[in-house]
Amino acid sequence: MEISNILERLIANKLTVSTSESCTGGMIASSIVDFPGASNCFNEGYVTYSNEAKIKNLGVKDETLMAYGAVSEQTAKEMAIGVKKKAKADFGLSSTGIAGPGGGSPTKPVGLVYIGCSYGESNVKVKELHLTGSRTEVRAQATNLAFQLLDECMRELNI
Repeated sequence: MEISNILERLIANKLTVSTSESCTGGMIASSIVDFPGASNCFNEGYVTYSNEAKIKNLGVKDETLMAYGAVSEQTAKEMAIGVKKKAKADFGLSSTGIAGPGGGSPTKPVGLVYIGCSYGESNVKVKELHLTGSRTEVRAQATNLAFQLLDECMRELNI
């Protein structure tokens, strides 16, 4: 799966994607803007590292963060929906997780990452990932898997 192929399909279909990232810290957005012509498919991106930023910029509910935490399927879902809506994009991608080397716990270990994609009228897919490697490797793997998820969602819409 080539990122350029995904972006070319977005552009050919006059569709846009926006990003909301926590653990990937802008890697997803950076991968998009590495592509010439990215301005034809990329609206905006947010690095919402703190809970406050997730609430303020993406509309993630405080109740969600209190009940499930920032690293959760529920938060990844609300991030993806929030960025799609705020940016008026066709697709909203999100990432939230624990890249390490610290910060993990028995219930939420280092390498636990959730990626989300909001698409169509009200479709949202979230995947739970268990990644290994250094902090940079976890972030890079999550970024690549976010594009695979975007590709999967696009194919569901026959794009």
